[in-house]
Amino acid sequence: MTTGQKIEAGRPGRAKAKARRILETAMRQFARAGYHGARVEDIASELAIAKGSIFQHFGSKEALFLAAYKEAVGSFSAYLDAPPEVVARGFFATLRYWLGRTERLLHENWVPYRLALVGNYACDLRLRREINRFLIAEDPYGVIPFVRMGVERGEVRRDIDTEMIASILEWTVERFQDALLSEELDPGLFRPPRGGPERTRARIEQFLRVIQSALSAPPPARGPGRMKTQKRGRLLKPGR
Repeated sequence: MTTGQKIEAGRPGRAKAKARRILETAMRQFARAGYHGARVEDIASELAIAKGSIFQHFGSKEALFLAAYKEAVGSFSAYLDAPPEVVARGFFATLRYWLGRTERLLHENWVPYRLALVGNYACDLRLRREINRFLIAEDPYGVIPFVRMGVERGEVRRDIDTEMIASILEWTVERFQDALLSEELDPGLFRPPRGGPERTRARIEQFLRVIQSALSAPPPARGPGRMKTQKRGRLLKPGR
């Protein structure tokens, strides 16, 4: 342990507050400049501290970004944090609610959303592996409990492993939301939707139909003497 570390160890409250200031400043720098563009020197300069002090707390730029990414993702709501009346309407209604709030959440939380995008698309492969491990281990968006809710309600199919469904949902929803936000966050990363809010709503409905066709539980088997012609799964209706 270095002399500086011994001093910080004797002042846990002060050390924790300092680490917090470093993390908050790093989040802004990474969000603005990206992983490669952000410099530890600039973070230290903004805080008027030595560069070595940042490494003392976080060890490396990679570790600092990972801590910033975890902090950003941890600030997002989980699926089941939707209003109770929305959750009560079911799995696909809850999914529609969050997709419809994507652009609004960006304006409310620009730094964490931008930082999450940087972590998903613009960092080193080794760092991306650490991010993937974190997402799998911690499930910060509560995808698995959300899928289990859908299965228990009879909305989501039971013949596929819950974790597999959660992975499919997380991957596709994340990239669809990134596509909705890319015009403002990273022009050129995805082809932005044209046609304004109406076009965005239409794309959300189309995306939901694709997801529902893949994940919906099949209708119950009909008994003898009853009609057997029925569409497999009801498509979502806007406003439901």
